[in-house]
Amino acid sequence: MPALILRTLGLIGGMSAESTSVYYQTLNRLVRARLGGLHSAKLVLWSVDFAPIAALQAQGDWDATGAALAEVARRLEGAGAEAILICANTMHLNAPQVEAAISVPLIHIADATAAALQALGVTRALLLATRFTMEKPFYRERLEAAGLAVQTPDAAERDRLHAIIYDELVVGVINPRSRDAVLAMIAQGRAAGCDGIIFGCTEIGLLLDPADMPLPTVDTAIAHCQAAVDFALG
Repeated sequence: MPALILRTLGLIGGMSAESTSVYYQTLNRLVRARLGGLHSAKLVLWSVDFAPIAALQAQGDWDATGAALAEVARRLEGAGAEAILICANTMHLNAPQVEAAISVPLIHIADATAAALQALGVTRALLLATRFTMEKPFYRERLEAAGLAVQTPDAAERDRLHAIIYDELVVGVINPRSRDAVLAMIAQGRAAGCDGIIFGCTEIGLLLDPADMPLPTVDTAIAHCQAAVDFALG
């Protein structure tokens, strides 16, 4: 029997720490489920301080965030990572800078999400995410290139959802009223013709369970982990 090859994954985490813990637990759970026994994922994790990153996001200084993430990616590759994951949807705005800084693959969260949506038969998805991810083209265009239509809540609801993410979920606060607000956004999206839902922020899965949603739902953190384990196991 050939020797098991389990590739090492490099995680750019801390954005936020709440969802990075989901990545760590999910990657190890998936590897154990696939290989059995005492197997776990081979990981190198660099967890950034999110406060300076969030301040740069608010200022619109994406060149600076890209430079910061590119440096982390180089260090992860130097530590033995054979592929890189940015453990956040919004920071995939800087995916080009990260890819340019490394010689190993970047496993892109939007590609993993598109594949998961297609597997569920979704054609028009409601994207629930930070304001940056919902309003800037980097994420929508990646999904549209895969043949998916994307819809977002209206402007006031986008502001509300952004606040829920940054003021509550990122710091581990789970508010039932916020859960109700997001469920109302989902109901409106369904009425507008959406046939699927994207938890397009890695923290939304802390607030809602995809299994409880009225439409097929992809939690991007989980889809990203599944794609990473596929790569790790070759």
